[in-house]
Amino acid sequence: MPGDVPIAARLWPEWERPLAPFGVAPPAARAAFAALVAAYTKPHRHYHNLTHLEEVFQAIGSLRDEVQDEAAVRLAAWYHDVVHDPRAADNEERSADCAAEALKALGLPEERIGQVGRLIRLTKHHQAGPGDRDGVVLLDADLAILGAPAGRYAEYAGAIRREYDWVPEEQYRRGRKGVLERFLAREWIFGTGRMREEREGQARENLRRELAELTP
Repeated sequence: MPGDVPIAARLWPEWERPLAPFGVAPPAARAAFAALVAAYTKPHRHYHNLTHLEEVFQAIGSLRDEVQDEAAVRLAAWYHDVVHDPRAADNEERSADCAAEALKALGLPEERIGQVGRLIRLTKHHQAGPGDRDGVVLLDADLAILGAPAGRYAEYAGAIRREYDWVPEEQYRRGRKGVLERFLAREWIFGTGRMREEREGQARENLRRELAELTP
């Protein structure tokens, strides 16, 4: 059963796949993978962890027909949260820099590295420009959790609160409400037709429920 396989082992093929076109030496690929796993398994990562990555890759897989540069999208997914400091405001920029350093060491071309960094930076505000199909796919995959079944969404919301356990309750409620309200104010939360069809309604239901729970 897939669930019986350790999550890092399940994710290894997701790392091999985007590297395959570039002829990366296996020892270097394994070392880079170990560094990623170490980053995503730090104790403070209650949500931004390997489970999140696995869900992101599941969503990317369902949207493969929408992708133009699949290798770049998958590598951006790997590195989009590699730096995660809940107290910092520059995680996306630092994650993009980390990706650039690691992928350059693996021998990937500068053009592809630049595309990976561009995609990672989009996750700061979760907005992609018109016609940016790869950006839309990455953002939809990153936000797929918003349209998860109610029970899984509740787990996600609780995990986010634990990542910000240093923030006083009233301050957290204000900040979190602002995030939820901004997503609800959008015409569409998701950019692809498939995600809109499959998850938009559930996402809005989840966000409204959490918003009501945060309101005294």
